[in-house]
Amino acid sequence: MTSTKPTNTEVVEEQHHEHHHPPTTWKTYFTFSTDHKVIGIQYIVTAFVFFLVGGIFAMIIRGELITPESDLVDRTVYNAMFTMHGTIMLFMWTFPVLAGLANYLVPLQIGARDMAFPRLNALAFWMVPVFGIILMASFLVPGGPAQSGWWSYPPVSTQNPTGLLFNGQFLWLIAVATSGISSILGAVNIVTTIFRMRAPGMGFFKMPAYVWTVLSAQMIQLFGLPALTAGAVMLLFDLSVGTSFFDPAKGGDPVLYQHFFWFYSHPAVYVIILPVFGIFSEVFPVYSRKPLFGYKVVAVSSLIITGLSAVVWVHHMFASGTPSWMRMLFMFSTMLISVPTGIKVFAWVGTIWGGKLRLDTPMLFALGGLVMFVFSGITGIMLAAVPVDIHVNNTYFVVGHFHYVIYGATVMGVYAALYHWFPKMTGRMYYEGLGKLHFWLTFIGANLNFFPMHPLGLQGMPRRVASYDPEFAFWNVIASIGGFLLGMSTLPFLLNVISSWADGKKAPDNPWRAIGLEWLVSSPPPVENFEEQLPIVIEEPYGYGKSTPEKLVANPSDLN
Repeated sequence: MTSTKPTNTEVVEEQHHEHHHPPTTWKTYFTFSTDHKVIGIQYIVTAFVFFLVGGIFAMIIRGELITPESDLVDRTVYNAMFTMHGTIMLFMWTFPVLAGLANYLVPLQIGARDMAFPRLNALAFWMVPVFGIILMASFLVPGGPAQSGWWSYPPVSTQNPTGLLFNGQFLWLIAVATSGISSILGAVNIVTTIFRMRAPGMGFFKMPAYVWTVLSAQMIQLFGLPALTAGAVMLLFDLSVGTSFFDPAKGGDPVLYQHFFWFYSHPAVYVIILPVFGIFSEVFPVYSRKPLFGYKVVAVSSLIITGLSAVVWVHHMFASGTPSWMRMLFMFSTMLISVPTGIKVFAWVGTIWGGKLRLDTPMLFALGGLVMFVFSGITGIMLAAVPVDIHVNNTYFVVGHFHYVIYGATVMGVYAALYHWFPKMTGRMYYEGLGKLHFWLTFIGANLNFFPMHPLGLQGMPRRVASYDPEFAFWNVIASIGGFLLGMSTLPFLLNVISSWADGKKAPDNPWRAIGLEWLVSSPPPVENFEEQLPIVIEEPYGYGKSTPEKLVANPSDLN
């Protein structure tokens, strides 16, 4: 499938100036840049700082839960900790780091010089530290941060015992609404870029699988986020100006908020996991030296997941008085989404099977992420079944399932991407030994932390509690040890990244012999990505074992 030259390529070419060198000093990353690569790294580094903050909160939570008694922090502090942990890890780490990877990679992978709207791109990023500061400022207001969990259900979230306008919950809602606006701007930019800025010859079925998954994820942002942002604004009005959208005493309906929230917040899981699927689809062929098995089916399955994600949210509300017909309908739609997901898993296994495997750090993280994703998929099917969901609703089983998806699959996938594209981003090679140490600490720590939550949930331990019955102590001790190990696992990563970026071995343009447009330009890429002219794509991606990287385009000599 071929495409004609995009209409705004000519415009971009007119704006193309003489060769600009990529940023050479760290100061560049503290400027208001419109270069998608600088913005991408700004997103990634900012997100990682908040990842460390959220991780400290997680270790405080696990420190509290290592004993049955509530003896480490006050219960209100505990409630604030798990609220802020969940909020930061989702809105300040997961979404920004994935936005950073998409920012960096998508224009390079589709053969564009930049994003469609560079200034809008910069605006979307600079909103991230703003809502991060608003969120952290809630520690300084009377009454402390929000204590109603990251889902902020009314009536708990509409209580304001301080009587002050600027309370923790108010700041939380402002931050979440700002985060929603930032993500909508980013989604508009990415979707437009993919549709309008592809290089000559790059039809949809010549796009890398990663671009397909990013497109699918950002389309979910466009239809889902307005609902969450609207729900957050309505809750803000209830809290601060006395409206009654969700107050049953005045004719409102608290369950309506749950619909607003979950209409976006379950599809948000696919916004998170879809790009990680794309990363797996990029990494496995490179380190197996085989084409991606069933490329076209894998690409289309991403769009099927996008479509189905719109009709699954009510499974979070099986215990909220939903009628039986609705439970059956949403149980079916939730289970149905496992089909396109299963297609991807079989494709990855088919790619790895019989390949010349090279177990470098990116491959290890991708394999570890795949194993934990399959486990989380099995527990997800269990939770989709109404009888099981009713039984384990609001127990640690749900927490375990969620963390296997978000940490076990997503964070492992992000690490795979960061190691895989690190030479391209920085022009330096990372230290392989430190990378493997990081993998094993992360993999063992994550399983020790999150697996015990499943037996705890099946035994009936409720979530969100600071104290519990002594019968649950054994599994909680193991989970806490895993949590502390997971906290330590970031140390070799930080050491590796900082030392290799500062003084690592210079990276070649294509250290992995990977096939893709981003590997045909220098490391790091020049400011406008492709110097003389845009690439002319003539082959499908993933031609491992069939062609060389240079044969992907008709004009490889013009790209450097």
